[in-house]
Amino acid sequence: MSSSRTIMTVFMTVIAGLVLAIVALGAGWPQWTWPLIGVLLLLVPVVEVKAAARRRPGEVPPQLVPYLPATPVESRELRLIDVALPSEADDYDFLFSATVRWCPADGQADTPLVNPGGLAAEAVLERARRITEKRSPGRSSLVQHELNGELSTLELDVSERVLAMAEATTLALAPRDQERLDKLAAVRKDEQLWEHERRWEQSKRAYLGEDVLKDAGSTVVWWLARNDDHVERTVNDLGLLAQLSSAANNEDIPEQFRHLVPFPAPEPDLFQENLDVAAEADSPEQEPSAADHFDAFLRSAGMTDDDPRRPLFVRQVAEHAKWHEMGDIGEELLERFDAPYVQDPDDTAVPPDPDPSP
Repeated sequence: MSSSRTIMTVFMTVIAGLVLAIVALGAGWPQWTWPLIGVLLLLVPVVEVKAAARRRPGEVPPQLVPYLPATPVESRELRLIDVALPSEADDYDFLFSATVRWCPADGQADTPLVNPGGLAAEAVLERARRITEKRSPGRSSLVQHELNGELSTLELDVSERVLAMAEATTLALAPRDQERLDKLAAVRKDEQLWEHERRWEQSKRAYLGEDVLKDAGSTVVWWLARNDDHVERTVNDLGLLAQLSSAANNEDIPEQFRHLVPFPAPEPDLFQENLDVAAEADSPEQEPSAADHFDAFLRSAGMTDDDPRRPLFVRQVAEHAKWHEMGDIGEELLERFDAPYVQDPDDTAVPPDPDPSP
């Protein structure tokens, strides 16, 4: 609008000058008036331009400044892909990717001898590193969202030359590192579960061994507490409880409970014990003979070597063996136990008198 007003002023000045020239020629004005008319014609446009400048609007009031549109600033961007950033665990690095956006801090798109993109990338990576180096590598997805929030604002770099931010941020671990962490987590969980089970088992054993089964009385009280509405049943189980308590403590059953035990300990087999002793003494590497078995029988019956009944008893058994056509066994018994063998002149075994009398 001001430029059209200026053109109009110049146009009107030219017309006015022509009109004055025609009037001056017709009226015969003196020659000294011509320079004056020229100066006036030149001053009119100058005065009009200055007046137009004074009529231009002044500065915007301060209260309206916040509502003015922001001055457009040229921005730039670059892409970072799989940049290794440290975590709080040694040898486990995050892989960081993002789109870095930046703009010059002074509003100039180009600055001599400076790479604004490099400054912006360094600023973003430094901001990201300060976060990742304090985070666990097993929480990469959570740290990624934290970085998205932290890097979403424009901030000055250390040189105060560029404003930088990042978007489309991703954070992950290398596949093999992630696999190792998953295995370690599984092992820790199994170990923790096993440790809890072991402590529970130790506590249970201590409770049973040191409290419940400490003695027969404690076992009876514990059983009665669990079956307080079955007193008669508890009384009937006294022997079984006493046997259980004794077995838990590797002790013999108390005398006052032995008659109540439903499964008493078997008595030692004296015959078998003596048989084993005789077999080891005479022929440890062979099967026990009839004489070995008979020796075990004599020992279990209490007939020792100095017993006066022993020779007579051996002789009678040998004679019975001869009578029943087992002469070799009879001879073995006589030789083994040094008992003389008696036979008739016809070499026929004489059956012994079951009740020998003089």
